Amino acid sequence: MRARVVEPSVGQILRFCEEDPIERVFLEDMARRGLGRFVGVGSRGELHALCHVGVNAVPSGAGCGAFARDVVRAAPRMLIGEESAVTELWGEVRSRLPRPREDRPGQPVFVIREAPAPGDTGLRAATSDDLDLLVPACAAAHEQEIGVDPLRRDAEGFRWRTRAQIEERRSWLWAEDGVILFKAEASAWTPSAVQLQQVWVDPVARRKGLGARGLRDLCRLLLRETPAVCLFVRADNAAAIRLYETIGMRHVLDYRSVLL
Repeated sequence: MRARVVEPSVGQILRFCEEDPIERVFLEDMARRGLGRFVGVGSRGELHALCHVGVNAVPSGAGCGAFARDVVRAAPRMLIGEESAVTELWGEVRSRLPRPREDRPGQPVFVIREAPAPGDTGLRAATSDDLDLLVPACAAAHEQEIGVDPLRRDAEGFRWRTRAQIEERRSWLWAEDGVILFKAEASAWTPSAVQLQQVWVDPVARRKGLGARGLRDLCRLLLRETPAVCLFVRADNAAAIRLYETIGMRHVLDYRSVLL
């Protein structure tokens, strides 16, 4: 018999996320902010699987194949999350969704819990005055990660989202003379962890160790407020993996992304 899918309460979601706060940092952040729709399966009031269903489908736990009907109806652009959960869900929906334009198994998730050495940078929180500088950099980072230029798909919407990240104090940069020497955003923020995305150095400033310096200072800043900083990366991005290992981040689990 197929497991019964329910819309879980915020309390159920938070208890589920407490079991693995790094892997489930995005799910917890969405639940705390009341964003998007969740479906879950479980027993005796507790969940053993959860999925955020929206533009992307983000499953977690055991038994994620039960979410197939909801995910197919949502027609997401991507399935992303812990590798075994995505693999189980994808096995149930692959015949009913478009052929993927890319499949990325084995994406390492890195975490750091102890402050690294200072980077001695000019890192700061981004402000609205930085918007015009950040939009093209964020778009380039997005295209590098996802393979789609967001300024061609929805320039106005992407600019709005970049502004929102700044206003929510989830965007940081180090810039000199109009060149971004380092920037990153928080894609999720909970009491247990901050998940970073779109770590970026302008091409003209690369290969000078600036990325490591900027990331060290950002981790030091964030670790004053949260126990852990995490991120995930494409398995074939050797340069980024070396960077994360250099500053003391540890590989703790793997994600999988199926881009549709």
